Amino acid sequence: MANSQFTHGQPPRIGILLVNLGTPDAPTPAAVRRYLAEFLSDRRVVEIPPMLWKLILHGIILRTRPAKSAKKYASIWTPDGSPLMVWTQRQAQYLRGSLGERLKGQGLPPDLVQVEVGMRYGNPSIASALAKLKAARCDRILLLPMYPQYAASTTATACDAVFKALMQDRSMPALRTIASWHDDPAYIKALAARVNGFWKQHGRPDKLIMSFHGVPKFTLTKGDPYHCLCHKTARLLARELGLTDGQWQLTFQSRFGRAEWLQPYTDATLQALPAQGIKRVHVVCPGFPSDCLETLEEIAIEGKETFLHAGGQSYDYIPALNDHPALIQMLTDLAINHMQGWWQAPPDTTELVAQTARARALGATA
Repeated sequence: MANSQFTHGQPPRIGILLVNLGTPDAPTPAAVRRYLAEFLSDRRVVEIPPMLWKLILHGIILRTRPAKSAKKYASIWTPDGSPLMVWTQRQAQYLRGSLGERLKGQGLPPDLVQVEVGMRYGNPSIASALAKLKAARCDRILLLPMYPQYAASTTATACDAVFKALMQDRSMPALRTIASWHDDPAYIKALAARVNGFWKQHGRPDKLIMSFHGVPKFTLTKGDPYHCLCHKTARLLARELGLTDGQWQLTFQSRFGRAEWLQPYTDATLQALPAQGIKRVHVVCPGFPSDCLETLEEIAIEGKETFLHAGGQSYDYIPALNDHPALIQMLTDLAINHMQGWWQAPPDTTELVAQTARARALGATA
């Protein structure tokens, strides 16, 4: 990361870095291969012994998987690009505007807080986003990973990338990170608003499936809190929706390899439900604030095929929050809460002199 030239006399700003997983630059085998090579080389993501995994990754996976994945990406690609990129950029845009309005209301410059997007894998990189914030004179940076539930393979590796990018920087900014917002009341209410809005238009299902991204089961035994955080999000959402135990179920999607992952599995659950008399299902993904390949292809397309082929009669995927106003408001409040001490306007010179005089007077009378 290149160092920005330090200049005196310019007011500093606060930076917010929204970090998401990432996406290929295009739905092509070559672009997907580059993306997967970076993603699957992360030791936080794949914890197989490095030498063995390198042989598997370069000898098998990167030879066969890119073409298959490219077809899946092509099925959900938009005229503006990858859905994950489109929604994350839009969230940053709306967050920027929301914070500007809040700043103006407190008599502060509306551009005091700058917002940039960095992808853990692919473009725009975290390093490039940090460079933009530094160029905008941000001497305080809040890292906001767009993962409601902390996991080492998502939030922690995003932090790793930020720290690594700043290692070469001579003028280090102050840095704060948000580890998790899985139980934020405003987030739960936003999810419930999305679900209730969908039900108002489409009616209620026999069962609501809450599908979260899966991780290997051994991560739980090693101390990763992700499994517990997902369960808490699901319980809080079910309570907010007023659901009884039989009206909803938590599952985990996106298995990879032969190891056991967190259960119950989403695909196996969808396969089994029709035989249990559950004919109408809705699926929501509370771990994905932005729609992406895993929601739009794996859940909305593959999940539907699995359920209907098994005898189900009706299947719907409830879209992610994306640019829902309740999500933007929640992100605004979340950012402000984590910028305590950074948010207030600094006192002017006259006020500083007055504070010093009051402190000396108190010291003289003590």
